[in-house]
Amino acid sequence: MASAAALYVFYECPFCQRVWIVRNYKGLQDQIKLVGIELTDKPAWYKEKVYPPNKLPSLEHNGKIIGESMDLIRYVDTNFQGPSLLPDDHEKLKFADEMIAYMDTFTKNVFTSFKGDPVKAAGAEFDYLEVALAKFEDGAFFLGQFSQVDAAFVPFIERFQIYLKEVFKYDIIPGRPRLAAYIEELNKIDAYKQTKSDLLNSGADILQQVDVSCVVRDRMV
Repeated sequence: MASAAALYVFYECPFCQRVWIVRNYKGLQDQIKLVGIELTDKPAWYKEKVYPPNKLPSLEHNGKIIGESMDLIRYVDTNFQGPSLLPDDHEKLKFADEMIAYMDTFTKNVFTSFKGDPVKAAGAEFDYLEVALAKFEDGAFFLGQFSQVDAAFVPFIERFQIYLKEVFKYDIIPGRPRLAAYIEELNKIDAYKQTKSDLLNSGADILQQVDVSCVVRDRMV
């Protein structure tokens, strides 16, 4: 019997959470074991013996190491059994590519809004998501059904929602019924709920975690 793959993660990292969600959704808890790594105190063996770039997340599978969160989402979805997180529909696949390509713009603009007018700047990004969620009518998610796109976006949506409300008293939900339904449906998915950090339940810790995400986001993808 082949040994289990190892997914190296920092549990509070949104980039790591992306891959963790996919692993759970596909039911791969026995096939892919989580190995927690402290971001600020990485063991020397991780860089020396596992992943020389010393970034998180990474996956050890079949004698090779794969990094980069979006690459890992695709790799796990393609190379392991379980329900696919991409549909066969050509139009949906095209839209998936468009949304993934927009991901960096979304996060950059929301992060930048914290230094200016988040209601205007971040609000425009959540308006963009509201329109995107109207693209398909066969479900509450970006492609109708839960997909790689949702796994990529939700770790940031959940943190931004909390941060904006805690710091700027700005609620992203009013006036965005599709986004409200989206978040409601996400919270019914065990594969996602199991990855939510306990830090997302307490005031100051939430802000610290989002600030950490700002600092390390370019280093951890």
